[in-house]
Amino acid sequence: MIATQTRRQFLTSLSLAGAASFVVAPPLQAAEGPPETTSVRLMRIPAICHAPQFVAEELLHAEGFTEVRFVDAPSSAEINEAIAHDKIDFNLHFASQFVSAIDGGAPVTILAGVHVGCFELFANDTVRAMTDLKGKSVGVEALGSSPHLFVSVMAAHVGLDPMKDIHWVSDPAAKPSELFVNGRVDAFLGTPPEPQELHARSIGHVIFNSSVDPPWSQYFCCVLAGNREFVRKNPVASKRVLRAILKAADFCATDPALAARRLVDRGFTPRYDYAFEALRTISYDKWREYDAEDTIRFYALRMHEAGMIKSSPQKIIADGTDWRFLDELKRELKS
Repeated sequence: MIATQTRRQFLTSLSLAGAASFVVAPPLQAAEGPPETTSVRLMRIPAICHAPQFVAEELLHAEGFTEVRFVDAPSSAEINEAIAHDKIDFNLHFASQFVSAIDGGAPVTILAGVHVGCFELFANDTVRAMTDLKGKSVGVEALGSSPHLFVSVMAAHVGLDPMKDIHWVSDPAAKPSELFVNGRVDAFLGTPPEPQELHARSIGHVIFNSSVDPPWSQYFCCVLAGNREFVRKNPVASKRVLRAILKAADFCATDPALAARRLVDRGFTPRYDYAFEALRTISYDKWREYDAEDTIRFYALRMHEAGMIKSSPQKIIADGTDWRFLDELKRELKS
């Protein structure tokens, strides 16, 4: 078993090393100059839809980073605070989460959209559509979590009042998926590997999938953001981090099997089959095609209409986004 894992790790590293070799041509590296810092911090969480940042280590080394650290966290709920309080430098997160953070004055700068679609809304037999959530219970990790924000936005979009019409249930002793499996809630919004596990166990049915259901499938799900001061002080390093993660997104799109194996071998998730199924179905190949600013505008408008934020979409974009690196990389990293 040890020999097999070593060979898999070798093949994965070889594949990423090949990608790293053409991450940026020498003339472009010389024009950019060296990164202002050679250390970067990201977060390790159970959500394997964040795969591009989890498989980007070799690519980051190729960009000149000698120290790549993954700060452990039990859930994605800590990402905003970690970036705002300089505990990590960059991370992927659901777009609405960063919109909410920027509205609250957090020093966060969104740099790019990375992938489309990773949420699935599971329900019991009493719920067949979003409008059926009126009067029903929905399990969430906490109010303000990504599933809570997303379901709230979707509910408001179909005419429900998410604060009055939905009974939100959280339990520090049980995950929302466990609450659903045990019949304590009517629905919950899952992220990989939760949907893959419930599909395998034939539990519940899906009434919404952000990979395929418009209008949500027409916008980025997760975007990359960094600490505002880090981005301001380290523009070369910031561009190089973004380049590595976007190349890693390409890797996940073109070879999900090898990327999934890397997630398992590096300890980011225990189940290869769930990881492969998730990476196979998530759209990691849209970062060149979709408009990141349009995504932020879309979610900010939905949240503003629902009374979830006070800032206008224009203010969110002005205060919390910087697309210059993405614009340059779209020209450099043509498919």
